[in-house]
Amino acid sequence: MKKLKKYIPAILFFTPFLVLAVSNIQDLITLVLDILSLYVVPLLIAVAVVIFLAGVVKYITAGGDEEKRKEARNTMIYGIVGLFVMVAVWGLVWLLLNTFSLEEAQPPYPTIL
Repeated sequence: MKKLKKYIPAILFFTPFLVLAVSNIQDLITLVLDILSLYVVPLLIAVAVVIFLAGVVKYITAGGDEEKRKEARNTMIYGIVGLFVMVAVWGLVWLLLNTFSLEEAQPPYPTIL
């Protein structure tokens, strides 16, 4: 919470600029959704992959130390679970949108810029 408190003044400073950049609430919602789909989702997927790979490196470098190997195995499991949850939720959204014929509301595929 202490780390978050450092960023609150900056967020409050830039909020009026964000609001003035859009003409109505629909544009603001579209802007937020675009930011989430274009930047946040690929970033989270990349973080999950990096966590998994960090676990693999820890596991390989652990050698004979059983405690370090157990910790590395848990790190790999967390990375895989994170990837699974993100992809499963994304697939569930696509399934629901296609089931109810909401083609115009489909989210874009996650891309890495």
